[in-house]
Amino acid sequence: MATATVRIPEQKRDILKVLASIEKREMKEILSDLIDEYIERHKETLDLLSKPEWVVAIEPGKAEIAKGIKGKSLEELED
Repeated sequence: MATATVRIPEQKRDILKVLASIEKREMKEILSDLIDEYIERHKETLDLLSKPEWVVAIEPGKAEIAKGIKGKSLEELED
C-alpha cells in the first residue's frame, strides 16, 4: 500500500482524533473508509465517463449549462 500525505485543517483533524478515540480506531482507518465511500458514490460517473459515446452525448448539455441555458425538468421530459 502506498503512503500519501493529506493536509486537513487543524479543527477537522482534532475532531477526527476524538472520533477515532471514541471508536477505538486509528485515524488512517477512518480516512480510508471515507475514501472508499467517496469512490463508491462516484463509480457510476467514472463508468459513464469511461465510455466515449457517453462523453460525446454529455457535451451538448455541458455547453448549454455554460451558456446559461436552462435545461428541462424531469417532469418536462416525461410529458
